[in-house]
Amino acid sequence: MTPTPAVGKDTMHQNPPPLTTTTVTVAYAGGDERRGPVTMGQANMIRCILRDDPTHINIHDVWPVPEGTTSAAVTDALRALAVRHEGLRTTFPHPPGAAPVGQVVAAEGTFTVTVLDHAELPGDPAEYAESVARAARAGRFALDREFPVRITLLTVTGQPAYVALAFSHAVADGSAMAILREEFAELLAGKELPELTSLPPVDLAAVEASPAGLRKSEASLRYWERILRTGPQEMFAEPRGRRPGTDEEARQLTLRSRRGARALAGAAHRTGHPEATVLMAAWCALVAHRAGQDSCVTAVPSANRFHARVARSVTTTSQDALLHLDVRVETFDALVARTWGAVLNAYRHSQFDSVRLWEMIDRVTAERGSHFGRDVVFNDVSALPAPLLGTEAQNGGDAEQELVWGPPQALPTRLLAFTYRTAPQLHISLWAAPSVFTPEEAEGFLSGLVLLLEAAAAGDVPMEALAEVTGVRPAERGPDWLRVDGCWVSPDAVRETLGRAVGGLPVRVQVTEASGAEPYLTAYIACGETPLTPTEAHRTLTALIPAAGSGVLAPHRYVLVENPPTEPDRSDAWRRLEIIEEGTGRSRQV
Repeated sequence: MTPTPAVGKDTMHQNPPPLTTTTVTVAYAGGDERRGPVTMGQANMIRCILRDDPTHINIHDVWPVPEGTTSAAVTDALRALAVRHEGLRTTFPHPPGAAPVGQVVAAEGTFTVTVLDHAELPGDPAEYAESVARAARAGRFALDREFPVRITLLTVTGQPAYVALAFSHAVADGSAMAILREEFAELLAGKELPELTSLPPVDLAAVEASPAGLRKSEASLRYWERILRTGPQEMFAEPRGRRPGTDEEARQLTLRSRRGARALAGAAHRTGHPEATVLMAAWCALVAHRAGQDSCVTAVPSANRFHARVARSVTTTSQDALLHLDVRVETFDALVARTWGAVLNAYRHSQFDSVRLWEMIDRVTAERGSHFGRDVVFNDVSALPAPLLGTEAQNGGDAEQELVWGPPQALPTRLLAFTYRTAPQLHISLWAAPSVFTPEEAEGFLSGLVLLLEAAAAGDVPMEALAEVTGVRPAERGPDWLRVDGCWVSPDAVRETLGRAVGGLPVRVQVTEASGAEPYLTAYIACGETPLTPTEAHRTLTALIPAAGSGVLAPHRYVLVENPPTEPDRSDAWRRLEIIEEGTGRSRQV
């Protein structure tokens, strides 16, 4: 659900203009015309394309061109890729105002290549090419008619140097871009590409619509619903936090660490688990520790290419796997063992009807009186077949460990990480919301991750020692914060938000702590002459929760009285008042 992040700011205006700009039209033919429904991944990304800022949802890549390659060879390779991959020949017809439900694959057609010729490329050619590709992300793709790739060829006195591309996220994701980059390089090297073994989008849609595919989707929805009904609604619920519905601008922080790579390999060897599992366990352990939570809920967007039928499909499979990992174990080794099964379970439930998923999310969060936040995203793309987003050009030197700050970008989540490489350096980029992480805390988090891996390589680590081992401290909350329904909640924040929801009527939120059970909240509302029901109070409150402060969860019961007591700060005074009406306010009783 989250697109691959842009890297760097647009620097085209800082560079001298090209000598000439020409547009070349390239014709292709030889494919088959096909029609079918959209895949679940396409439907998910189309929903985002129609809603989100194009610069956030479109994706880009830069492909270096070997010295001595002609422009004709470049266009021939691009033409061959268009014929080879149905996804690149796909459009999504739809009536105005409606989302596409079908796709059309063209047998033949044309695309354009914008050629920017230069006397010489600006100071940092790779970064300049990156800025050209990034600039092409601006502007929404016309899903019904536009070729889904915007292609710019950068040349120096006619000699190709880079191809800068912007893709519609409806036809490609990070994995697809990496596959195309690899095949482009092989075509320019004169190699013959192997037969396709993964399904094209139309065939993938047919598999998804089969009885087995529909059962898989239903199982995924049930898996998600269980997490949404029982897991924490915010990972970073703390006084300084913001709700996930409010974007922040976060700077990119990149770790390159040979120490981290050695430690990860050592921890994997010692525990007998794959490096990816160990890294995921370390990530979840540190996130939950920092957030002060008993479990870690993290989205894993790249997880749904684990099956051979989609491993090398040039399409978008961008649907989250949602990992819910209980970290209440004594040692890190026990957590690694638990992570293996939890990750596989998340992967198995990463194919679903995204429209029905969001309907379910809206229904469940309204019934629970919450707002599920996609607070944490961990995207491990280190296993992709080719470097992604020009990371070769970003590779650091031989430093044992370095942390480098990069440019900012809008962050629709609280903590986003991309793992680009695990050897010979551990290469991770992190975007941490400034409301939750100061720059020093963000640096400390990545450094702490390396320290945890080093400790795990040397021996088993007690989970209670994470602060000592990593230097990362848990979130600080005031004495009024408490766990309610598996979530950290501030009754004061609940009272303030509910007061706004009911137009400033007097409100009292009472915490009841039953023996052996979690606390629950009861809200008293003095409505006077104002017509109000528990259902209306709950509905107006849940509408405010996505943009409210952190720590807001709807009360379990609403009690309506006529006037506030003379001592409104005393809960027993509210309990003695005559009740007009009471109830949960929910369509499903809780």
